[in-house]
Amino acid sequence: MIGRVIETSDCVAEGAEWLVAHDPRFGPALGATGPLPLRLRPDGFAQLLSAIMSQQVSVASANAIWGRLKEARLTGPRKIMWASDDELRACGLSRQKIRYSRALAEARIDFKALRDLPSDQVIRILTEVPGIGAWTAEVYAMFSLGRADVFAPGDLALQEAARILFEMDKRPSEKELRQMAEDWSPWRSVAARALWAYYRVAKDREGLR
Repeated sequence: MIGRVIETSDCVAEGAEWLVAHDPRFGPALGATGPLPLRLRPDGFAQLLSAIMSQQVSVASANAIWGRLKEARLTGPRKIMWASDDELRACGLSRQKIRYSRALAEARIDFKALRDLPSDQVIRILTEVPGIGAWTAEVYAMFSLGRADVFAPGDLALQEAARILFEMDKRPSEKELRQMAEDWSPWRSVAARALWAYYRVAKDREGLR
């Protein structure tokens, strides 16, 4: 069972309504953020390759690297496997990113099959690939597969938003936030959207960095 899949903005709105009824503390957050974004993305190899390019670099740098890969037509698994290290370095990939990109290509993941697997199994398969951590796998399940009941408790913005919204003394740990999020099932992905949106509001209001 893969559970509920988010396909439209109406699905997100339904989840938001459920959250407020189930945990009224989300009411002020959603009042401040307005309607939550859908944020769906494509699934497949290129999406995860792009995520690897985004690791430990600025958004501008990641976009530049990805642009050079697309221009060189090096965004598919066979092209990555056939490319030389020099060709990948010319696109801006570090030695580590080259290793991770090749590992993803060599994993031969059946991305279509992932659409029909339970979320925990999807995350387990993805995190077996070097360079794909829990956060990347959870975000992929949330936004590329549209899973409604996935959370990313290791995300610092989610932790900080929870601290502010729930008036906690300190930022919750990944384990603590994972436990908190269990109470938001079966709409944990919408709770994540709400907290990310609320983090941006709080950052603007309080000058958070």
